[in-house]
Amino acid sequence: MADYNAIKGRLVQTLSSDPTLASSYEGQVWYNSTEGVLKGLVQLEAFTSSASLGTGRYQAMWAGEGTQNATLLCSGRSAAPAIVNLTEEYNGSGWSAGGNCNNAENSCAGFGTQTAAIKSGGYPGSDPDGLATESESYNGTAWTSGNAISPGRQGHVGAGVETAGVIFGGNDGTILNKTEEFDGTNFSNVNNMNTGRQNLSGVGVQTAALAAGGGTTPITNAAESYDGTNWTTLASMNTARQGLGGFGTSTSAAVTGGSAPYKSATETWDGTTWSTSPATLATARAFFGDCGAGSSTAGIVAGGIISPGVIAITEEYNKSLNVFTAGAWASGSNMNTGRGRMGGFGIQTAAVAAGGYIGPPGPNTNQGENYNGTTWSVSGSPSQTNNSQNATGTQTAGILISGGNPYVNVVQTYNGSTYSTAPFSTNTRRGNGGACGTQTAGLFFAGYSSTTPPHTGPGSNGWSEEYDGEGFTNTNLMVTGRSYVVAAGSQTAALSAGGGNGPTPSGSVCEEFDGTNWTTVNNMPTTTGSGAGGGTQTAAWYAGGSTGGPGTITTAGYTYDGTNWSSSPSLGTSRYILSAADSAPNTTGLVFGGFIPSPFTGMNNTEEFTGEAVVTTASTLTTS
Repeated sequence: MADYNAIKGRLVQTLSSDPTLASSYEGQVWYNSTEGVLKGLVQLEAFTSSASLGTGRYQAMWAGEGTQNATLLCSGRSAAPAIVNLTEEYNGSGWSAGGNCNNAENSCAGFGTQTAAIKSGGYPGSDPDGLATESESYNGTAWTSGNAISPGRQGHVGAGVETAGVIFGGNDGTILNKTEEFDGTNFSNVNNMNTGRQNLSGVGVQTAALAAGGGTTPITNAAESYDGTNWTTLASMNTARQGLGGFGTSTSAAVTGGSAPYKSATETWDGTTWSTSPATLATARAFFGDCGAGSSTAGIVAGGIISPGVIAITEEYNKSLNVFTAGAWASGSNMNTGRGRMGGFGIQTAAVAAGGYIGPPGPNTNQGENYNGTTWSVSGSPSQTNNSQNATGTQTAGILISGGNPYVNVVQTYNGSTYSTAPFSTNTRRGNGGACGTQTAGLFFAGYSSTTPPHTGPGSNGWSEEYDGEGFTNTNLMVTGRSYVVAAGSQTAALSAGGGNGPTPSGSVCEEFDGTNWTTVNNMPTTTGSGAGGGTQTAAWYAGGSTGGPGTITTAGYTYDGTNWSSSPSLGTSRYILSAADSAPNTTGLVFGGFIPSPFTGMNNTEEFTGEAVVTTASTLTTS
């Protein structure tokens, strides 16, 4: 006998607020008694922007079986005519440098994961061998040469894992329907595709692969699947396209972008039918590479080509109950006085700016300002009117140390409203260094000095001093002396990033301090200095600065996970010698002030960083 629920159905719950992310499920319906409406949860599909590639490129190779949070992209063509051998790895929020591949090619194909991938074929440009037959394997660190494919080809795609993959399609002078399987060592020719094509989409594994679209004569919307032996023709896509991206399996996939013309539309495949998705790329483009990576509910594409050039844009595709909001910098309220080369400390909602240089024809200033997360207010004036100060601590317990123009070693503490001069000083007069820690346990290092012996004289230095609330003690020297660094961390776990030698230096060297010694760690992705940042030794951030001289200012952002640097969202405004609330972790951030070089102008702009957010969004149910 049927029970009551089977006959009458379930009661709709009455809730005073919408369910949380952890407690919600697809198809859930409830009555929100506070709002007086009936609500439910349905799947949403959308692309969100993420951090850009370090090097924009197209027709690259993807580790297609990687996930949205762990994949790689290798080789490809950057701005013509450069074909690169660069590998970049994605961690879910940004790209970091991997090991360079042995052979630079574009229109190559691959398969596998971020730590176990295979790259094959491609077009090596000026290589006298013509189309490449080489293959390579990647172990997460380095590429190793492997056995050849036959024939050499470009514009093909791959599917599968490192020990069981398949490549198909492409062009060796004619459009190919050739298929080759890989057993972990060798490639061998197997049954051909039904429709030869190049620049297609390919997803899945060796025994269940999907091919869609591509260039034939003309461009096709044909799709077919491979079962490990034979290819079977499937229902066609709604739109013919080539150079499209894709991710998923042979029975559950999504494809997006492509040409011609450049497209932003997305289609999903359920094993039987292609459907147009409401999710569209923010930037219409084609030739991402040999596809993309991830699943049919969580995929990623990056790079590609648009008219008129190569791009580095990354977009993530999500199909879920949740709304994904990408991390981004947004404008905050302006400071009262535009300037750069100032001391900055605190957190995003409780920050301090002190002193600095207003810029020609303006002088140095000793103005202090506090930020409450919404507005800046004038509060307290340091006793010294100079710039290039080093500072750390919180808004109610900060320390402002040393500085330049003139170079002084005065130490001042801050209680949230007033600066007090300490009865002791730093051991070295310098500016444009780094400081981290607290008002009673700080670290002061690097910088530009005009002192006389026993210090090194004018120039960048690697002196390091610890502060205990009562004075400064010299520690072991840094490995590389430099100035215009960004500091993060604490007195016993610090990070120094970027900077170099000279009055406006740039470099990529990074060092960590363990409370005793400085050790060189992985470099930043690019040469940079005069930026701003903060966080901890294992979760640091860096934004803005100069990649060379004063005219090469940037908006670029980076994060550090304790081992590698990755790209992160860029600032809205290029600037250098800016300041930051440097106690913030890499999920939040605050930068303010700085300069633009032409004409040289002190800025009052403030920008706030908010990391990626995921929330469950309820839809109001109606009768329509």
